[in-house]
Amino acid sequence: MIGLVDGNNFFVSCERVFNRRLVGRPVAVLSNNDGCCVSRSNEFKALGIAMGTPYYQLKHRERSGELDFCSSNYELYGDMSRRIISILRDETLDVEQYSIDEAFIYPPMGEGIDLVEYGKRLRAKILRWVGIPCGVGFAPTKTLAKIANHMAKKRPEGVFVLPGNPTEILAALSASEVWGVGRRLAVKLRAEQIFTAKDLCDAPDDMIRSVGGVVLLRTATELRGTPCNEERDYDADPDSVSCSRSFGEPVTTLDGISESLASFTAQAATKLRKHGMLAAGCNIYAQIFRSGGGGDCIVRTVMFPEPTDATNAMLDAIRPEVPALFLPGTRYRKTGVVFFGLEKVGTARQMDLFSPPKVSKASPLYKAIDAINVRYGKGKVFSASEGMGEKSWSMKRAKLSSRASTRWDEILTVR
Repeated sequence: MIGLVDGNNFFVSCERVFNRRLVGRPVAVLSNNDGCCVSRSNEFKALGIAMGTPYYQLKHRERSGELDFCSSNYELYGDMSRRIISILRDETLDVEQYSIDEAFIYPPMGEGIDLVEYGKRLRAKILRWVGIPCGVGFAPTKTLAKIANHMAKKRPEGVFVLPGNPTEILAALSASEVWGVGRRLAVKLRAEQIFTAKDLCDAPDDMIRSVGGVVLLRTATELRGTPCNEERDYDADPDSVSCSRSFGEPVTTLDGISESLASFTAQAATKLRKHGMLAAGCNIYAQIFRSGGGGDCIVRTVMFPEPTDATNAMLDAIRPEVPALFLPGTRYRKTGVVFFGLEKVGTARQMDLFSPPKVSKASPLYKAIDAINVRYGKGKVFSASEGMGEKSWSMKRAKLSSRASTRWDEILTVR
């Protein structure tokens, strides 16, 4: 059996751990730049407000005291996620983290084990130790575990074990709600008279493959209770690492473009070092502001002298290319950086035919800087090119809560 543990309304639940005033209130967490609702409490959902509703349409209801809103606090959410995964690793045979708030688990199997009671104990431990309510679903395959978790969230105990014959459950579930079936694929399935998960389960393999290829066929196979042996390594090294943000307000200066790119390069380089990898080069880009959304992108490719994870070496290579992104009199929406040509630290590379192989090394300087920033708080040591003063391009987070679990200067005070 495979289990799926999923934090209920995860971002909102994280906010409630450190702000008990929000418990029982209709609360939503907003996207970057406080744009729209991306996580909603059950009380918020009960008011009929859809996911993705823009914040500006709801401001008047916040002023009247009807609704509460929080800016996205990714540092807090990431730390709470790490705490939950740590508990799961102690209590299960294996864990595959799927997203910030979801993980597949492999429970200890033995004669007479009661998965419902096991799930209740696991859920109670997470709630007591971390403060996050979770749904726990068990089934023979990952796709069915997703459905079991969906059922668990509707039950008071928060745990559900899919029965051996789930026909009734699959018949009541829309095919569009099956894991891996997106909106476009759902339209194609409806054209083939496939409306429910049971219809997909019962459809002929040839027809399924013609609609959604081998991926959809794997989904149907798992709905039938047969695990697909394709291993998905959720902790695998990435093929690329990136960082980008929309600006809090349009940027019109070269300094704003330069500072934002330097900041995003530093953040992406930190991610790169966490994976123990080096980058051979990067693409940097700036997106022009359009009032209706979107906008053209100006892109430049930068190759580093040799694969590196050192932020200062990256910035030295990027700096000469930044002016090519800037057009005077133009308003910019966002900038970003994407590292490519990734390799693990310690990889032996043949530089040329007559030179001995050179082993790639991590930067000892940035190993020390990362350790300082972990100990004393994110951004305590940074490059001057990221900007020293007020950053008008910074992401708007007017309702940002404290990062009480990761920053000493923001720890809760008991009075």
